[in-house]
Parts: sequence; structure tokens; C-alpha cells
Amino acid sequence: MDLSNLQPAEGSKHSDNFRRGRGHASGNGKTAGKGHKGQKARSGAPRPGFEGGQMPLYRRLPKRGFKNRNTKTIVGINVEALEKFEDGAVVTVESLIESGIVKNPRDGVKILGNGELTKKLTVKVDAFSEGAKSKIEAVGGTCEVI
Repeated sequence: MDLSNLQPAEGSKHSDNFRRGRGHASGNGKTAGKGHKGQKARSGAPRPGFEGGQMPLYRRLPKRGFKNRNTKTIVGINVEALEKFEDGAVVTVESLIESGIVKNPRDGVKILGNGELTKKLTVKVDAFSEGAKSKIEAVGGTCEVI
């Protein structure tokens, strides 16, 4: 289950092409579901978030910091996590997901240099730290940036 598969429960959602204001027999005639009088019964009712001229909440709250739209979320994996694999194995992002080391690779996977490695591995991921690269190559493994 993820956000792209969500849908409302069966029978909970109604069609929005309902014809309002077409007489009493339609069940939604006369005031067309708007009640009697008042600002919300008229055309040109205020937009959502309008507070009658009072400074709205979204403008009262301070804006802090900077949100970079182009930022990438890189998942960091330490060298010691690669001990799970057999000697001589090829480690890719897919194999990291299968072994349960990475749940969601987001925008990329980077191998970091914390811990020790004793097995010769061929590692193919998006990025390596200098420490991780030296530890992998010290035991006879190879590092490939994909």
C-alpha cells in the first residue's frame, strides 16, 4: 500500500455532477443546499481560508528557513552493513532492498565508511565516500558508480 494506490471505500463517494436548483422534486431545489440568506448563500462567497478581513492564519505564522525544491534525499549505508553478503557477491541497489538493508532508495544510495569489511564485494551504487571506497578496495573489492 502506498499513496499512489489509495482510493475511497466502496460506496463512500458520490458523483459531483448532481444538478442543484432544479425545483422541489429534485430534492435539492429552492436554496440549492445553501440554506437561507447569509454570506455563504450568495455568489462570490469568500475563498477558503478567508477570515473576514482578519489577518489569516497562513499569513500570521512566520516563515522560517529555505526549502530547496531541487534537493535530493540520499540514503546512507555504512560499510559494516555489507557484511551480510557472501564473499564475491555483486551488491546493487536491488540486492540491498531484497536483503532488507534499504527500504526505500529515494534519490540514491551512498556507501559510507563506518565499520569494517572483510569480504571481497563488487558494489554498484550511486555514490561512495572516500573512506568507504578505500575499505572496499583494501579487501580486494571494486566500487562502481551507476
